[in-house]
Amino acid sequence: MSEALSAFFGDANPARLRLRLPATSANLGPGFDAAAVALDFYLEIEAQPAAEFSIDATGRDRELCSRLENNLILEVYKNLLESNGQRVIPLAIQMTNEIPLGMGCGSSAAGRLAGILLAVHFGQLDWSSERILEEAVALEGHPDNAVACWLGGFVAAACEGRRVHVARVAPSTEWRAIVVLPAEPLSTGEARAMLPETYSRADAVANIQSAALLGMAFAQGRGDLLRMAMRDHIHQPYRAALCPLLPRLLPLAGEHGILGVALSGAGPSVLVVISSEEKVPGAAAAIHKALTGSAEPELKLCRFVPDGASHSFEAALLGL
Repeated sequence: MSEALSAFFGDANPARLRLRLPATSANLGPGFDAAAVALDFYLEIEAQPAAEFSIDATGRDRELCSRLENNLILEVYKNLLESNGQRVIPLAIQMTNEIPLGMGCGSSAAGRLAGILLAVHFGQLDWSSERILEEAVALEGHPDNAVACWLGGFVAAACEGRRVHVARVAPSTEWRAIVVLPAEPLSTGEARAMLPETYSRADAVANIQSAALLGMAFAQGRGDLLRMAMRDHIHQPYRAALCPLLPRLLPLAGEHGILGVALSGAGPSVLVVISSEEKVPGAAAAIHKALTGSAEPELKLCRFVPDGASHSFEAALLGL
């Protein structure tokens, strides 16, 4: 295990491991499967060896997080240990989860990274930071959420085989976000099934233009660019039927201190970027007004955060 990873995991004694992994919002409009940003609500885990597996969960989706069968974290943990020829050590896990499941806030990326980190620690796998990230991206099937969760900040990522190429910046500390959460979740598979096989040149060009602006807007703190930079022609128009909050909130971009609006990941939640803390009350009031007549959504105020699960050493390892 590298010196930096040893600092993250602690000493070689696999007695206990504490993890804190941030929520993420991917795509941000045109950055489909390529861009994401870390948010300041978390999946927190404390695990230690035990006679048998147990999970004591609090927070969101407590019952789903507590189950031992079909548990994403445990499945990843067990599969990695078995595939690497290591004994599966039962764990007693205490979990506090703030990331809603199936809402487009990166719950699967955080869960898969948690499973990987548990396996690396308790299985004493000699994995580098790059190897951990590559495994998380391979399990996710796309790099955006996994990279943002692991490294924090705003990230743009692309894959070359298993190799993950990453650019990362710290978002503006002035900006705030509201994640608008509907009552019912949406599976990523169902959302992907809505997408067409081909796109017009006009739609492709429009997305390239917006995606280019998106990266520059986050890199330079250019809130004035976000209204255009978060416009999308590739996935949001096709997912709107499953994400009815989106078409009602998109017109708010550029008004009430709202810089940009997009689906959070595959939806159904919507990410609303706000220029400053002072603009939050007006933005929240505009959101509620736009959704008059629909079921009352939850508005989760949050910040963009520069730190991921282990940012203090990841940046040095990946040369970011």
